[in-house]
Amino acid sequence: MKISKFGLMAAALVAVAPVPAAAQAVLEANGARAEGQWGAELGAGYTIVSLAGLRVTPAVGAFIYKGDNDRYRMDDNGGNPRCRDITNGQYAKSSLCDDTAAKFYGRLEATYSIPAAFTLGGGVRYMSDEFRPYGTVAFPLAPMISVKGNAGPKYFAAGLQARF
Repeated sequence: MKISKFGLMAAALVAVAPVPAAAQAVLEANGARAEGQWGAELGAGYTIVSLAGLRVTPAVGAFIYKGDNDRYRMDDNGGNPRCRDITNGQYAKSSLCDDTAAKFYGRLEATYSIPAAFTLGGGVRYMSDEFRPYGTVAFPLAPMISVKGNAGPKYFAAGLQARF
């Protein structure tokens, strides 16, 4: 029996191709420390490979943190807080005193799940023009919700993950 290269490649592609019923949307909300800043991570992804407990999931999201805007500050002003430009002392728009900043990230994660027990894996995260590897572990709380933690160089996050 002779198997053609085309037939072998087609069989391999079918074996590793994602099955639509197994593909899942993933949402995450984490408290995180990245690049020396504490903040929150909000992310979304989609499992592209789900095969016998193995999952490959690309995701995107935002790391939201307190930025460094030292030019503006809130003054008490006799019980009426107002935003003030400290370089010239004049009042400014209140939005200028909001130091909230965001950095967007992308990541690719590969995990292996033992149903009703835990999930272990690793990934690579791209943020601020740098790729950083990390490890991950998750424990199920409910059928579609897990407590998840990630840790790597200059990166730590813990929070909730939901799969749909």
